[in-house]
Amino acid sequence: MNCRMFLYTCALACLLPVAALADQNDPELPRLFTSLENAADASAAREVESSIWQKWLEAPDAEADRLLRETTTAMSANDLREALVASTALVEQYPDYAEGWNKRATVYYLMGNFDNSVADIKTTLSLEPRHFGAISGLGLIFRQRGELEPALAAFEQVLKISPQSYQAKRGVEEMRNRIGREI
Repeated sequence: MNCRMFLYTCALACLLPVAALADQNDPELPRLFTSLENAADASAAREVESSIWQKWLEAPDAEADRLLRETTTAMSANDLREALVASTALVEQYPDYAEGWNKRATVYYLMGNFDNSVADIKTTLSLEPRHFGAISGLGLIFRQRGELEPALAAFEQVLKISPQSYQAKRGVEEMRNRIGREI
């Protein structure tokens, strides 16, 4: 699947009803995403994003929580090998837990393994199409690869979910400027 087709698929997936989302069934998420879309300013949006992240980080059980903590602790210590081991165990044992896939995508990104990161982002988005963190990560990967139009599309997709996102606004502006210089 090429990058444009993938982004188109992601955009369509955002239209799925909430009940179709595999592990993101917290009853508060629809309200939180509505609040995020309607946030008056960046500060209000950050608060809502934080609440969404709290929901996403709720692991399915104690073992998943342990593996998630091992992953994040290893990432914080820059022990990417250990982070990869823990996050791989997490996605293998809990394949329907979107945040497990997102964490491993982040580990791969930090390791410079963009192909595996993109593969895990695709899985994350199949489970939670509104995962603005994963979509933003995809934009960063495209930017690193010099794929400016797909990067722009990813950052614009983040803005559809979180219109006040400073990082996404900055990404859109940067990509538009770079694309304009190349024309």
